[in-house]
Amino acid sequence: MNGMGRIFKRGDVWWIAYYHRGHEYRESTHATGTKGERLASKRLKKRLGEIGRGRLIGPQEEKVTFEELVADFERDYAMTGKRSVSTLPRRLRPLRQHFTLLHAVDITADRVRAYIVDRQAAGAANATVNRELAALKRMFTLAVQAGRLSTRPYIPMLEENNARQGFVDHGSFLTLRVELSDHLQDPVTFLYLSGWRVSEMRGLEWRDVDLPGRVVRLRPELSKNKDGRVLPLNGELFDVIERAAARRRLDCAHVFHVDGQAIGDFRKAWARACITAGLGAMVTVETPAGPKRKYRGLIPHDFRRSAVRNMVRAGVPERVCMALSGHKTRAIFDRYNIVSESDLSLATERLAAHLAQQPTEASVVPFAVNTDKTRTISTQTARRPASRRDFAVRSGGKNGGARNRTADLGIMRPSL
Repeated sequence: MNGMGRIFKRGDVWWIAYYHRGHEYRESTHATGTKGERLASKRLKKRLGEIGRGRLIGPQEEKVTFEELVADFERDYAMTGKRSVSTLPRRLRPLRQHFTLLHAVDITADRVRAYIVDRQAAGAANATVNRELAALKRMFTLAVQAGRLSTRPYIPMLEENNARQGFVDHGSFLTLRVELSDHLQDPVTFLYLSGWRVSEMRGLEWRDVDLPGRVVRLRPELSKNKDGRVLPLNGELFDVIERAAARRRLDCAHVFHVDGQAIGDFRKAWARACITAGLGAMVTVETPAGPKRKYRGLIPHDFRRSAVRNMVRAGVPERVCMALSGHKTRAIFDRYNIVSESDLSLATERLAAHLAQQPTEASVVPFAVNTDKTRTISTQTARRPASRRDFAVRSGGKNGGARNRTADLGIMRPSL
């Protein structure tokens, strides 16, 4: 190892020294005697191996713990003001249970895969695990950006197939609305007609409403993609806002409220109404803690898909639909513009009606069969334009012969 690294004593303590990218690095083993010498030789071999693989970790990186990564991650969340900060403790809890005693360099791809297996065994959905893995990725990214780590481990992500396909037809919506409490009927109608998210409806304030101009403006801070939107008020949508204006309170800035308080979580009331309307049911689900009764059926976000679908069926251009609903990408918009079984049935009916209107007589004149089993092309059919290949064959071009290949095939070409 002469010329690459060395071990030496400083007082009674053994040290190592090695070169990387033109700089000398020194590390103390904090050990003395024969044990310190063996430890120094072992550590030097380790460092030289890391240099040979192009991934020098070094003593500073080895000291970084998982909890330090979490602390940096939480500070980043607080600094950027992310709206998902309320769900952060829930996402970090399983990560802490699995990695809290480890150093950052010990969190390898194998350990991450073991974490994924444990979470799936605990019944966590792929989407839930992916959100936790995304947080872990962000921790390592912040550490690399700060220079505390040189690389980050490979963190695999799971495939998500949890895109909902639910929507509701107009008749089912009217049935559901009747079963809801009076204070929820107008907010739910607003969701059904506008295609807004529940959080956007809850945050709507009177400063966002222009009744004389018949328009509502969504502030960017309320939008999921942080882009503001404009919603014209027409028909029943305008009636909903007018009824809300009649119930307006000076001590409440929210358009939709319950006794002056913003509308909170109404999932229980929603589930009861959907079950009564036949749009949902309570089912028994097996969980790690044992069987539990959970609601399965229509959810408020399905109204967003329904609004997009209704606008497309009404003939509204898709680009305008995306502007009203706030979808930035066509891929997500197509996921919301669901094709139902009735749409497919209507398509086959239109196809059958189209075919029924077509003539039943053949429009193609068949080849005439000669007695020598050759076929003569009818002059009544459209004549195919001569190609370069035909001219080359006739003139004895590339193939060196003047024979007509068409004649060789037993087909008599009509005279030109």
